[in-house]
Amino acid sequence: MPKVILLNGSPHARGCTARALEEMVKVFGEEGIETEIIHVGNKDIRGCISCDQCQKRGKCVFDDLVNEVAEKLEQADGLVAGSPVYYGSPNGTILSFMDRLFYSASYSMHMKVGAAVVSCRRGGNSASFDVLNKYFTISGMPVASSTYWNQVHGFSAEDVEKDLEGLQTMRNLARNMSFMIKAIADAKAKYGYPLVERDSFTSFPDGK
Repeated sequence: MPKVILLNGSPHARGCTARALEEMVKVFGEEGIETEIIHVGNKDIRGCISCDQCQKRGKCVFDDLVNEVAEKLEQADGLVAGSPVYYGSPNGTILSFMDRLFYSASYSMHMKVGAAVVSCRRGGNSASFDVLNKYFTISGMPVASSTYWNQVHGFSAEDVEKDLEGLQTMRNLARNMSFMIKAIADAKAKYGYPLVERDSFTSFPDGK
């Protein structure tokens, strides 16, 4: 059975971000997609220190939730990154988590379907949405879209219940993501995954 991992980057287990993800989970169930919500936002996640030990060890040198999720992602078919908006950006915990996850486990991301989900009281959703999508588009991950940008509005989960278009957007996102996961599985069986070139790495170390 296909599986999607959903990351709740909010410190609140039952807040606005969780409500948006739960709406997606309902549809994934209808589509025959297994799901697991992992609460990231209430964990003590330090940022990447650029030690490059993950390139030697195959996992991050800090053995915490990042490595646990990396192992689960190897068997998953999709990843949803959910975050509240803090000062016009995803919150610091989910950003630290994503930095380390994507740098240390980039080998397992190729052709998994990615989707960003953001929630805010009033503004900053589009900017935060853009930040999260960059993790997917540098990692060879097809990005799922919906009938509006993947966002909900509210100050509480009860507020999000009133955002009917936001919840509709989550349902359509989950349906589109389910379709993409199934279509990619069919294409992989028929054609195989596309070739990935990694020989060139342009950094201009001579300053020219």
